[in-house]
Amino acid sequence: MLSYLLRRLLLAIPVLFLVVTITFFFMRLSPGSPFSLDRGTIPPRVLQELEARYKISGPVHEQYLYYLMDLLRGDLRLSTKYRDRSVNEILAQTLPISMMLGFSGLLIALLIGIPLGVVAATHHGQTTDIFTRLIALVGISTPSFLLAPLLILMWGISIPIFPVAGFDSPLALVLPSLCLGLPAAAAIARLMRTSLLEVLSSDFIRTARAKGLSENKVVYKHALKVAILPIISYCGPLAAHLLTGSIVVETIFHIPGMGPFFVNSVLNRDVFLIGGVVLTFSLLLILFNLVTDLLYTFVDKRIRLS
Repeated sequence: MLSYLLRRLLLAIPVLFLVVTITFFFMRLSPGSPFSLDRGTIPPRVLQELEARYKISGPVHEQYLYYLMDLLRGDLRLSTKYRDRSVNEILAQTLPISMMLGFSGLLIALLIGIPLGVVAATHHGQTTDIFTRLIALVGISTPSFLLAPLLILMWGISIPIFPVAGFDSPLALVLPSLCLGLPAAAAIARLMRTSLLEVLSSDFIRTARAKGLSENKVVYKHALKVAILPIISYCGPLAAHLLTGSIVVETIFHIPGMGPFFVNSVLNRDVFLIGGVVLTFSLLLILFNLVTDLLYTFVDKRIRLS
Protein backbone atom coordinates (compact mmCIF):
# COMPACT_ATOMS: atom_id res chain seq x y z
CA MET A 1 0.00 0.00 0.00
CA LEU A 2 2.74 2.45 0.97
CA SER A 3 4.77 1.74 -2.16
CA TYR A 4 1.64 2.23 -4.27
CA LEU A 5 0.97 5.61 -2.65
CA LEU A 6 4.54 6.75 -3.16
CA ARG A 7 4.48 5.66 -6.79
CA ARG A 8 1.23 7.49 -7.46
CA LEU A 9 2.52 10.64 -5.78
CA LEU A 10 5.71 10.52 -7.83
CA LEU A 11 3.69 10.06 -11.03
CA ALA A 12 1.66 13.15 -10.11
CA ILE A 13 4.77 15.35 -10.39
CA PRO A 14 5.20 15.09 -14.21
CA VAL A 15 1.43 15.43 -14.64
CA LEU A 16 1.38 18.69 -12.70
CA PHE A 17 4.48 19.84 -14.59
CA LEU A 18 2.69 19.33 -17.91
CA VAL A 19 -0.43 21.10 -16.64
CA VAL A 20 1.58 24.11 -15.50
CA THR A 21 3.61 24.20 -18.72
CA ILE A 22 0.64 23.96 -21.08
CA THR A 23 -1.38 26.54 -19.14
CA PHE A 24 1.51 29.00 -18.97
CA PHE A 25 2.50 28.85 -22.64
CA PHE A 26 -1.08 28.92 -23.91
CA MET A 27 -1.70 32.14 -22.01
CA ARG A 28 1.66 33.78 -22.66
CA LEU A 29 1.80 32.95 -26.38
CA SER A 30 -1.64 34.43 -27.06
CA PRO A 31 -1.67 38.00 -28.42
CA GLY A 32 -1.50 40.95 -26.04
CA SER A 33 -0.61 41.17 -22.38
CA PRO A 34 -2.53 41.30 -19.08
CA PHE A 35 -2.36 45.08 -19.35
CA SER A 36 -3.44 45.29 -23.00
CA LEU A 37 -6.86 46.63 -22.01
CA ASP A 38 -5.12 49.60 -20.41
CA ARG A 39 -2.59 50.09 -23.17
CA GLY A 40 -4.34 53.21 -24.43
CA THR A 41 -4.18 54.95 -21.04
CA ILE A 42 -0.92 53.67 -19.55
CA PRO A 43 2.30 55.35 -20.75
CA PRO A 44 4.82 52.94 -22.30
CA ARG A 45 7.33 53.48 -19.47
CA VAL A 46 4.76 52.69 -16.81
CA LEU A 47 3.68 49.65 -18.81
CA GLN A 48 7.26 48.38 -18.88
CA GLU A 49 7.54 48.87 -15.11
CA LEU A 50 4.31 46.94 -14.57
CA GLU A 51 5.48 44.06 -16.75
CA ALA A 52 8.82 44.01 -14.91
CA ARG A 53 7.07 44.02 -11.52
CA TYR A 54 4.86 41.07 -12.47
CA LYS A 55 7.80 39.28 -14.15
CA ILE A 56 6.16 39.09 -17.57
CA SER A 57 8.82 40.96 -19.50
CA GLY A 58 11.65 39.45 -21.51
CA PRO A 59 11.74 36.19 -23.48
CA VAL A 60 8.93 33.73 -22.79
CA HIS A 61 11.27 30.89 -21.82
CA GLU A 62 12.89 33.08 -19.14
CA GLN A 63 9.47 34.04 -17.80
CA TYR A 64 8.61 30.35 -17.66
CA LEU A 65 11.77 29.40 -15.74
CA TYR A 66 11.23 32.18 -13.20
CA TYR A 67 7.61 31.09 -12.81
CA LEU A 68 8.64 27.48 -12.14
CA MET A 69 11.12 28.61 -9.49
CA ASP A 70 8.39 30.64 -7.78
CA LEU A 71 6.02 27.66 -7.86
CA LEU A 72 8.65 25.46 -6.21
CA ARG A 73 8.70 27.99 -3.36
CA GLY A 74 4.89 27.88 -3.14
CA ASP A 75 4.54 31.40 -4.56
CA LEU A 76 1.71 31.66 -7.11
CA ARG A 77 2.59 35.32 -7.65
CA LEU A 78 0.46 38.47 -7.69
CA SER A 79 -2.77 38.74 -9.62
CA THR A 80 -2.51 41.18 -12.52
CA LYS A 81 -6.22 42.01 -12.29
CA TYR A 82 -6.69 42.28 -8.52
CA ARG A 83 -3.72 44.52 -7.86
CA ASP A 84 -1.68 43.99 -4.69
CA ARG A 85 -3.47 40.68 -4.03
CA SER A 86 -1.56 37.45 -4.41
CA VAL A 87 -3.04 34.37 -6.04
CA ASN A 88 -2.29 32.48 -2.81
CA GLU A 89 -4.46 34.94 -0.90
CA ILE A 90 -7.33 34.77 -3.41
CA LEU A 91 -7.34 30.96 -3.43
CA ALA A 92 -7.13 30.81 0.36
CA GLN A 93 -10.29 32.96 0.57
CA THR A 94 -12.33 31.38 -2.23
CA LEU A 95 -11.36 27.69 -2.20
CA PRO A 96 -12.95 26.88 1.21
CA ILE A 97 -16.23 28.41 0.04
CA SER A 98 -16.22 26.46 -3.23
CA MET A 99 -15.29 23.26 -1.40
CA MET A 100 -18.09 23.73 1.14
CA LEU A 101 -20.56 24.25 -1.69
CA GLY A 102 -19.16 21.30 -3.64
CA PHE A 103 -19.23 18.98 -0.64
CA SER A 104 -22.89 19.83 -0.05
CA GLY A 105 -23.67 19.14 -3.71
CA LEU A 106 -21.78 15.83 -3.63
CA LEU A 107 -23.62 14.76 -0.48
CA ILE A 108 -26.97 15.55 -2.10
CA ALA A 109 -25.97 13.66 -5.25
CA LEU A 110 -25.02 10.53 -3.31
CA LEU A 111 -27.98 10.59 -0.89
CA ILE A 112 -30.46 10.94 -3.75
CA GLY A 113 -28.75 9.14 -6.63
CA ILE A 114 -27.79 5.84 -4.98
CA PRO A 115 -31.23 5.09 -3.43
CA LEU A 116 -32.98 6.03 -6.67
CA GLY A 117 -30.73 3.70 -8.64
CA VAL A 118 -31.29 0.84 -6.20
CA VAL A 119 -35.08 1.32 -6.28
CA ALA A 120 -35.06 1.36 -10.08
CA ALA A 121 -32.94 -1.80 -10.31
CA THR A 122 -34.96 -3.77 -7.73
CA HIS A 123 -38.21 -2.83 -9.52
CA HIS A 124 -36.86 -3.49 -13.00
CA GLY A 125 -39.51 -3.11 -15.71
CA GLN A 126 -42.17 -1.91 -13.28
CA THR A 127 -43.84 1.49 -13.05
CA THR A 128 -41.40 2.56 -10.32
CA ASP A 129 -38.46 1.79 -12.60
CA ILE A 130 -39.94 3.74 -15.50
CA PHE A 131 -40.79 6.72 -13.28
CA THR A 132 -37.31 6.73 -11.72
CA ARG A 133 -35.62 6.60 -15.12
CA LEU A 134 -37.81 9.47 -16.30
CA ILE A 135 -36.79 11.58 -13.31
CA ALA A 136 -33.12 10.77 -13.96
CA LEU A 137 -33.44 11.66 -17.63
CA VAL A 138 -35.02 15.02 -16.77
CA GLY A 139 -32.30 15.69 -14.20
CA ILE A 140 -29.47 14.95 -16.62
CA SER A 141 -31.09 16.99 -19.40
CA THR A 142 -31.66 20.10 -17.27
CA PRO A 143 -28.62 22.43 -17.33
CA SER A 144 -27.57 24.39 -14.28
CA PHE A 145 -28.39 27.76 -15.83
CA LEU A 146 -32.02 26.60 -16.21
CA LEU A 147 -32.30 24.70 -12.92
CA ALA A 148 -30.95 27.61 -10.86
CA PRO A 149 -33.65 30.15 -11.89
CA LEU A 150 -36.34 27.49 -11.36
CA LEU A 151 -35.12 26.83 -7.82
CA ILE A 152 -34.90 30.57 -7.14
CA LEU A 153 -38.44 31.10 -8.46
CA MET A 154 -39.87 28.19 -6.48
CA TRP A 155 -38.10 28.35 -3.12
CA GLY A 156 -36.76 31.90 -3.09
CA ILE A 157 -39.63 33.97 -4.50
CA SER A 158 -42.91 32.00 -4.63
CA ILE A 159 -42.20 30.27 -1.30
CA PRO A 160 -39.44 32.44 0.23
CA ILE A 161 -37.73 29.88 2.43
CA PHE A 162 -34.11 30.06 1.30
CA PRO A 163 -31.88 33.05 0.42
CA VAL A 164 -31.28 33.42 -3.31
CA ALA A 165 -27.89 35.15 -3.19
CA GLY A 166 -24.86 35.60 -0.99
CA PHE A 167 -23.12 33.43 1.52
CA ASP A 168 -24.31 34.82 4.83
CA SER A 169 -25.92 31.75 6.44
CA PRO A 170 -26.07 27.95 6.09
CA LEU A 171 -29.49 28.33 4.44
CA ALA A 172 -27.82 30.23 1.61
CA LEU A 173 -26.08 26.98 0.63
CA VAL A 174 -29.29 25.03 0.07
CA LEU A 175 -30.34 26.25 -3.37
CA PRO A 176 -26.86 26.31 -4.97
CA SER A 177 -26.11 22.88 -3.46
CA LEU A 178 -29.31 21.50 -4.96
CA CYS A 179 -28.43 23.08 -8.28
CA LEU A 180 -25.05 21.32 -8.22
CA GLY A 181 -26.22 18.04 -6.72
CA LEU A 182 -29.43 17.21 -8.59
CA PRO A 183 -27.92 16.70 -12.07
CA ALA A 184 -25.13 14.64 -10.53
CA ALA A 185 -27.72 12.63 -8.58
CA ALA A 186 -29.54 11.82 -11.83
CA ALA A 187 -26.31 10.56 -13.42
CA ILE A 188 -25.47 8.48 -10.33
CA ALA A 189 -29.00 7.00 -10.29
CA ARG A 190 -28.69 5.79 -13.89
CA LEU A 191 -25.22 4.42 -13.30
CA MET A 192 -26.31 2.71 -10.09
CA ARG A 193 -29.31 1.11 -11.79
CA THR A 194 -27.25 -0.26 -14.68
CA SER A 195 -24.49 -1.57 -12.43
CA LEU A 196 -26.85 -3.21 -9.94
CA LEU A 197 -28.87 -4.90 -12.68
CA GLU A 198 -25.68 -6.37 -14.11
CA VAL A 199 -24.57 -7.64 -10.71
CA LEU A 200 -28.00 -9.11 -9.90
CA SER A 201 -27.68 -11.33 -12.96
CA SER A 202 -24.30 -12.69 -11.84
CA ASP A 203 -23.64 -16.28 -10.86
CA PHE A 204 -22.78 -15.54 -7.23
CA ILE A 205 -26.13 -13.75 -6.79
CA ARG A 206 -27.98 -16.76 -8.19
CA THR A 207 -26.04 -18.92 -5.74
CA ALA A 208 -26.99 -16.64 -2.84
CA ARG A 209 -30.66 -16.85 -3.82
CA ALA A 210 -30.42 -20.63 -4.17
CA LYS A 211 -29.20 -20.81 -0.56
CA GLY A 212 -32.46 -19.23 0.53
CA LEU A 213 -31.25 -15.73 1.43
CA SER A 214 -33.88 -13.04 1.48
CA GLU A 215 -33.96 -10.56 -1.40
CA ASN A 216 -32.95 -7.71 0.91
CA LYS A 217 -29.84 -9.59 2.03
CA VAL A 218 -29.01 -10.52 -1.56
CA VAL A 219 -29.27 -6.90 -2.71
CA TYR A 220 -27.88 -4.94 0.22
CA LYS A 221 -25.33 -7.38 1.65
CA HIS A 222 -23.92 -8.98 -1.50
CA ALA A 223 -24.86 -7.20 -4.72
CA LEU A 224 -24.57 -3.60 -3.57
CA LYS A 225 -20.94 -3.94 -2.49
CA VAL A 226 -19.97 -4.89 -6.03
CA ALA A 227 -22.39 -2.61 -7.84
CA ILE A 228 -21.13 0.45 -5.95
CA LEU A 229 -17.66 0.24 -7.57
CA PRO A 230 -18.60 2.15 -10.76
CA ILE A 231 -20.15 4.85 -8.54
CA ILE A 232 -16.86 5.20 -6.67
CA SER A 233 -15.02 5.56 -10.00
CA TYR A 234 -17.47 8.21 -11.15
CA CYS A 235 -17.30 10.12 -7.87
CA GLY A 236 -13.53 10.66 -8.15
CA PRO A 237 -13.57 13.27 -10.92
CA LEU A 238 -17.09 14.36 -9.90
CA ALA A 239 -15.85 15.28 -6.42
CA ALA A 240 -12.97 17.31 -7.87
CA HIS A 241 -15.41 19.12 -10.16
CA LEU A 242 -17.97 19.86 -7.45
CA LEU A 243 -15.47 20.77 -4.75
CA THR A 244 -13.90 23.42 -6.97
CA GLY A 245 -17.36 24.84 -7.46
CA SER A 246 -19.40 25.58 -10.53
CA ILE A 247 -18.80 28.76 -12.48
CA VAL A 248 -22.45 29.06 -13.49
CA VAL A 249 -23.90 28.25 -10.05
CA GLU A 250 -21.54 30.52 -8.15
CA THR A 251 -22.20 33.36 -10.57
CA ILE A 252 -26.01 33.04 -10.48
CA PHE A 253 -26.19 32.80 -6.69
CA HIS A 254 -23.41 35.36 -6.12
CA ILE A 255 -21.29 32.91 -4.18
CA PRO A 256 -17.78 34.36 -3.61
CA GLY A 257 -16.01 31.16 -4.62
CA MET A 258 -13.39 30.34 -7.25
CA GLY A 259 -15.84 30.41 -10.17
CA PRO A 260 -16.30 34.18 -10.64
CA PHE A 261 -12.59 34.80 -10.08
CA PHE A 262 -11.70 32.22 -12.73
CA VAL A 263 -14.09 33.80 -15.26
CA ASN A 264 -12.65 37.26 -14.61
CA SER A 265 -9.10 35.93 -14.81
CA VAL A 266 -9.76 34.51 -18.29
CA LEU A 267 -11.47 37.68 -19.51
CA ASN A 268 -8.66 39.86 -18.15
CA ARG A 269 -5.78 37.56 -19.12
CA ASP A 270 -4.75 37.19 -15.48
CA VAL A 271 -2.11 34.58 -16.25
CA PHE A 272 -1.10 33.71 -12.71
CA LEU A 273 -4.63 33.47 -11.32
CA ILE A 274 -5.58 31.16 -14.20
CA GLY A 275 -2.51 29.07 -13.46
CA GLY A 276 -3.36 28.92 -9.76
CA VAL A 277 -6.95 27.81 -10.36
CA VAL A 278 -5.95 25.19 -12.96
CA LEU A 279 -3.20 23.87 -10.69
CA THR A 280 -5.63 23.64 -7.76
CA PHE A 281 -8.16 21.72 -9.84
CA SER A 282 -5.47 19.36 -11.11
CA LEU A 283 -4.25 18.66 -7.57
CA LEU A 284 -7.78 17.89 -6.41
CA LEU A 285 -8.41 15.66 -9.41
CA ILE A 286 -5.25 13.65 -8.71
CA LEU A 287 -6.08 13.48 -5.00
CA PHE A 288 -9.63 12.25 -5.45
CA ASN A 289 -8.62 9.70 -8.08
CA LEU A 290 -6.11 8.36 -5.57
CA VAL A 291 -8.76 8.28 -2.84
CA THR A 292 -11.05 6.43 -5.27
CA ASP A 293 -8.44 3.73 -5.82
CA LEU A 294 -7.95 3.34 -2.08
CA LEU A 295 -11.70 3.04 -1.50
CA TYR A 296 -11.79 0.09 -3.88
CA THR A 297 -9.72 -1.97 -1.45
CA PHE A 298 -12.11 -1.24 1.44
CA VAL A 299 -15.30 -1.93 -0.53
CA ASP A 300 -14.08 -5.03 -2.38
CA LYS A 301 -11.51 -7.13 -0.53
CA ARG A 302 -10.64 -8.97 -3.75
CA ILE A 303 -8.92 -5.86 -5.10
CA ARG A 304 -5.24 -5.44 -4.26
CA LEU A 305 -3.18 -2.39 -5.07
CA SER A 306 0.24 -3.16 -6.48
